[in-house]
Amino acid sequence: MSAPGQTTGAAALRAGIARLRAAGVPGPARDARRLLAHALGVAPGRVTLILPDPLSAEAAARFEAALAARARRQPVSQIVGLREFHGHSFRVTPDVLDPRPETELLVDLALEGHFARVLDLGTGSGCILLCLLAARPGTTGLGADISARALAVAGENAARLRVADRTEFVLSDWFERVSGRFDLVVANPPYVAADEMPGLAPELRAWEPAIALSDGADGLEAYRAIAAGVAAHLAPGGHLMVEIGPTQGAAVAALFAAAGLEDVTVHPDLDRRDRVVTARMRLTES
Repeated sequence: MSAPGQTTGAAALRAGIARLRAAGVPGPARDARRLLAHALGVAPGRVTLILPDPLSAEAAARFEAALAARARRQPVSQIVGLREFHGHSFRVTPDVLDPRPETELLVDLALEGHFARVLDLGTGSGCILLCLLAARPGTTGLGADISARALAVAGENAARLRVADRTEFVLSDWFERVSGRFDLVVANPPYVAADEMPGLAPELRAWEPAIALSDGADGLEAYRAIAAGVAAHLAPGGHLMVEIGPTQGAAVAALFAAAGLEDVTVHPDLDRRDRVVTARMRLTES
């Protein structure tokens, strides 16, 4: 039984859902429950068990702060500091993109092949590279990013996944400071065109790093840079795999084919939208 003036978890959750709904937040019940779990310091699956219990003043204050941040449309992952991706928990800050379920297709496709050395261009949180290394003991990888703050987050995540001893990071504008050849090159580059930015959800437009979302042009600049430089860094028979926007399949595939890559293929996601383009480096020089 709660003391006079003390609310229960259930009452706080109801009020939180109403507040987020009034703020126009999509999925207010889901988000309020996740934020309450964060405020209580419990796993989300345990929230239901403790809803009848009184909420401590400390937990109520944490929940209030989290709700206020979410009402400003800050992503839940940034508020709680973590995001689940491909079976792992990643540290997330405003300096990196929030890992999304759609990107898991890129990881799945990469794990269908064999590789010993991986290069992740624009690594951000490191979610792609680190999932690959965690799934393949003995492999090594290099994560490149133009943001030193993003690389700091990626380094923390490498330690979280216990693959730091097999991971290197370099501050680099695409291939600028990358040396050597790799069996697999992956990337989830900025692919939102400049004129598409105003239409993005507030969670993306206001809270995620613009440099990781858009090239400030037509959304294809990163793919042009990757196509131009990949031949010097992809081992014979190695694979290139990139995430794309849903309308970019044909254009990115054409860039990779023009760069001399073979077996260029566009892969749809579960919603049947073009999501990943893969290609292979020829085995021998023509």
